[in-house]
Amino acid sequence: MEDLYELLEVPRDATQADIKKSYRQLVRKYHPDAHPGDKDAEERFKKINAAYSVLSDPEKRARYDQFGSADGPSFGEGMGGMDFGDLFGDLFSQVFGGGRGPFSSEGMGRRQANPNAPRRGGDLEMVLRVTLLEAAQGVARDLEIPRWENCEACGSSGAKAGTKPETCPTCGGRGQVQQTQQSLFGQFVTVTPCPSCHGSGKHIHEKCPDCGGRGQVRRTHKLEVKVPAGVERGTRLRIPGAGEAGVNGGPAGDLYLVMDVTANDLFERDGADLHTRLILTWPQAVLGTEAEVETLTDGKEKITVPAGTFHGHVLKLRGKGMPRLNRARSRGDLYAHVLIDVPTKLTDRQRELITELAGEMKAPASTNEPGFFEKVKKFFNGQDE
Repeated sequence: MEDLYELLEVPRDATQADIKKSYRQLVRKYHPDAHPGDKDAEERFKKINAAYSVLSDPEKRARYDQFGSADGPSFGEGMGGMDFGDLFGDLFSQVFGGGRGPFSSEGMGRRQANPNAPRRGGDLEMVLRVTLLEAAQGVARDLEIPRWENCEACGSSGAKAGTKPETCPTCGGRGQVQQTQQSLFGQFVTVTPCPSCHGSGKHIHEKCPDCGGRGQVRRTHKLEVKVPAGVERGTRLRIPGAGEAGVNGGPAGDLYLVMDVTANDLFERDGADLHTRLILTWPQAVLGTEAEVETLTDGKEKITVPAGTFHGHVLKLRGKGMPRLNRARSRGDLYAHVLIDVPTKLTDRQRELITELAGEMKAPASTNEPGFFEKVKKFFNGQDE
């Protein structure tokens, strides 16, 4: 099993902020859209999401740090998977020649999984793509999810209507069979799945024609999902009970939606903040003006551009960014990056006026003037005469 910290490329003492930052970078790097048809990148993307789901949760992270698993160890896992029932049962069988007793395999209660016990259905995961606007406002989507569901024709028993499964005569319903071998060192007991019922503990004479005796059928489940405002690329949404159907009356698994937010031509996202461009003419930048900035969800917003604004200057519109997930009324900011539109074609009159202005400002207007570069240096150093 790969180390989750190595998957997210962070040290084991990384803060939650470090983990989130690295996760965002890796999601962008390995996203399937950036590597179309690359199965390795797709697999890496899934592992990164799975690692983040553990390390971003303090409780799961603590269990992982202590036990190497977000679920913690079972009794057997704590000792390298050793089955103490098997160990002591076989040991006393070898020493005392087997037989029933507190330390025989029967007396130790060698626990076997009951094949008829309820079992939880498997989880499902799928990618859901939304636009940046949908991510900002929230959206409801109708999904079609292929999954295993309980067969209605046989009531998930696997037997044809009017009949019912019988206890497997080979294993007696245990789903397992034991083989005892005598050796020089005593008896060895091998437990294997029953070859007749394949571990189900049941024998079906007439199989259900709808499910073929499986008890479940493959169907497309239709589901409406509400995506909350504020999701971003890589966000995992859990839909309880929307996964595979359980077995023997067990609960259904869950559905996990991995969000993919498509790029937007006008806005670039950075967490809850948005960045856009504000194009100004040179006179507007020099003299100052009232400009309109396009926002993602609130239409156009007026903003004051101060006189002397330079190319690359950033103006902030507070609270006009993305909503923060699960934080009501909390939004990021919108940053407008100023771009100066310098004309490339001038009329004779425009050229004349600009040349006159350059002279008035004592700014060099032509590289052909004597001492041009010296004048430029003095101009930017504020040493012009």
